[in-house]
Order: sequence, then structure tokens, then C-alpha cells
Amino acid sequence: MNITGRLTGDAEVRTTSNGKQVVNFSVAVNDSYKNKQGERVEQTAFFDCSYWITPNVAKMLTKGLLVELTGRVSTRAWVSKDGEPRAGLNFHTSNIKPLAGGKRSETPQATTKANAGNAQEDDLPF
Repeated sequence: MNITGRLTGDAEVRTTSNGKQVVNFSVAVNDSYKNKQGERVEQTAFFDCSYWITPNVAKMLTKGLLVELTGRVSTRAWVSKDGEPRAGLNFHTSNIKPLAGGKRSETPQATTKANAGNAQEDDLPF
């Protein structure tokens, strides 16, 4: 199965009790349709994703990144700390293709500060 969505936060690498590393992240998948009244209805599904192949991929998986994922879906159910029944979707990812967005490795302020030491004083307002 393929899904395309945006990461809701930065990926995290966790180590299982048997020493294997897994990359965990969440993806929001948007969809829309027209109801009987002709109004557009927006829906968002959230998938908790896991990637077991290499932990190095976590570095590129940052909040806002649009990704295309290949894998399989499973469901899970649990009872929250408040005693409420909960359910969720897990996506066991076998392939990750980054498409667009995400955080930049260097902020504009950092670039400006780095260049400020090399800049010459002049009268230009820009």
C-alpha cells in the first residue's frame, strides 16, 4: 500500500529490548470529498509509522516533510490512562520517498549571522 502525507513531528529512533533500532514517526494524510449537499468535506487520517531498515533515515524525517510511503497497515486498540477505549492505525513502512517541505538544516538567522562577519559596511539599505 502507498500513502502520501506530511510528518506531524520529527522522527525518533528507539531501541527495542532486543537491541534493534526502529524509526518512529507520524504522518497526516488529507483527503476530501463532496457530500450529498455538494459541500466539500475535508478529512485527515493520522498514521503512526515505523521503519526498521536503517535508523539513519531519521535525520531527514522532519516535521512538515511531505513523504510517499510504501508498506502495510495494521490497526491497534488500547485503553487510555483515563479508561477510555482508543484505536489507531500503524503503517509498517518498507520504503520512504521524500517529496517536499520539512525543516531546513540552517535557519535564515544563522545564515545572516555567519555572513555578517564577512560583510563590509556600506550605505545600502538592503
